[in-house]
Amino acid sequence: MAGHSKWHNIKYRKGRQDAKKAQLFTKISKEIYAAVRMGGANPETNARLRAAIQKARDIRMPLDNIERTIKKATGEFGGAAYETAIYEGYGPGGVAILVEALTDNRNRTAARIRHLFAKHGGSLGESGCVAYLFAEKGEIVLDRAGADEEAILATALQAGAEDVDIGEEEAVVFAAPEAIDAVQAAFAAAGFSVRSAKVTRVPSVTVPVAGEVAEANLALLEALEDEDDVSEVYANLEVETEGA
Repeated sequence: MAGHSKWHNIKYRKGRQDAKKAQLFTKISKEIYAAVRMGGANPETNARLRAAIQKARDIRMPLDNIERTIKKATGEFGGAAYETAIYEGYGPGGVAILVEALTDNRNRTAARIRHLFAKHGGSLGESGCVAYLFAEKGEIVLDRAGADEEAILATALQAGAEDVDIGEEEAVVFAAPEAIDAVQAAFAAAGFSVRSAKVTRVPSVTVPVAGEVAEANLALLEALEDEDDVSEVYANLEVETEGA
């Protein structure tokens, strides 16, 4: 019986993993679609598309899937038409949350997101209620393996980057969105391994949270990220650890 139970658990985990992978494929396909609609089908001149294709490769999405999605976006194939929608609201403790979605039905997506906010102790707000707290930035992530901190800072300065956050395993370089390609190229030319490059949103102020409030916010963020129509979730929370 124990063996049967173990096999059941393995099948259950695999089912969850397969479902999660299918969900990722769907999300990234939507990102590729939106990127093509916004900036064209050439990844060399479309940073958003380039980042989405890299995401697809990272999860081993078949090349046929990527190419089919690009063709759908250019009108070569039929299919649902997706558009970008932004939703803003607050989590427990006044944490500002901004959600980017790709949807073929705004009413359906808005209802789902409103439900998730309410379920986890937050509230969906009006357009513009928190967007001003987030600035768009180009984000270039570098592999720290064998990379000298001084060399990273020197290259960032020379390339015109705005800020650098250096950790043990990776370094994150921030730049103006329009400068992301130039900064990424500068680091690649200097011999650095670039893990990813994309446009993100960075909060101008953060809200410290701890204990149950932190847990409630993290549960809300996870639920939003798991929603099929959601592509990105941004929040200005700063989780405080016990004793900090």
